[in-house]
Amino acid sequence: MPRIQPVYLLVMPDALLLDIAAPAEALRMANLQQDTVRFVLHYVGTRASVDTSIGLRLSPLTVLPDGVPEDAWVVVTGTVEKPLPIAAAHDDAAASAALAGSVDSGDEAESLAVAWLRRTVRPTHRLACICTGALLAARAGLLDGRMCTTHHGSCDALRALAPGARVADNRLYVQDGNVWSSAGVTTGLDLMLTLIAEVTSPLCAAAIARQMVVYSRRAGADPQLSPWLEGRNHLHPALHRMQDAIAADPARDWTLAAMAEIASTSERQVTRLFREHSGTAPIDYLHRLRIALVREMLGNSQLDLERIAERAGFASARHMRRVWHKFETVPPSHARRPVNH
Repeated sequence: MPRIQPVYLLVMPDALLLDIAAPAEALRMANLQQDTVRFVLHYVGTRASVDTSIGLRLSPLTVLPDGVPEDAWVVVTGTVEKPLPIAAAHDDAAASAALAGSVDSGDEAESLAVAWLRRTVRPTHRLACICTGALLAARAGLLDGRMCTTHHGSCDALRALAPGARVADNRLYVQDGNVWSSAGVTTGLDLMLTLIAEVTSPLCAAAIARQMVVYSRRAGADPQLSPWLEGRNHLHPALHRMQDAIAADPARDWTLAAMAEIASTSERQVTRLFREHSGTAPIDYLHRLRIALVREMLGNSQLDLERIAERAGFASARHMRRVWHKFETVPPSHARRPVNH
């Protein structure tokens, strides 16, 4: 049976719809890509129904629950100041019933959400702030002493609300302990792909990224980058095409000519693109992914080193060991998991 991972998305009035839809869609796809973890989504808010940035009404929402499970993810989504005007008034009976007893004041809704976050979020939870959702978390005191980020247009506001926080500019997203925060709009998807990679596998996240026709990216200064995501924090489409192809089949007999064909460029340009945009040589990028494959097979199988080396694309176990020591400080045997008898 898969492990259940509850995810609570806090949806405010005038919510930026992409902040909700993109991460939620990634989680839906994660449920289809693997059967180890099942993500169960809960949409909560200060009222049972809200209008979003594009005038679309979301309903029904669970009005701020008394609590959430100890292992839950709490995702705080962003809002906009100028939502799209609604063409027709919502005057039908169902809409009126959904809004019955709702909070009319935006300030009152924020106060209720802040109080709920303050009493609900605990160290056992993962808190993910998308775009200006970080401002609500800041008002709740959840970013004090943390490194965090938000939309570039709201960084100064975040500093004012959380003077004890370390606000990072020009970052896709930031992790500090159990608190994650992302910049504007589409970066919520980048954040969610990395969370999915951590609890399922990087390959699962990469498959979702390909399905959604986006690139797996990660903030350049983050520690302990996954080899599957490292070097992807750029916007060059030809290099992403090469990296996607290599990640999909690292064991293939990759040559500069094969990479150049995918990028529709010259072999010399391939080397320049890798160095300029990913900070590494093509062979080193390939070797990192092959060593990542080796690590996975060492930890999840009892294959001998020769078989593992062959499956990862190395000519021999000796060749694999030589490359291994370029990137790892301990021998391959340390990656073996003990066998339970």
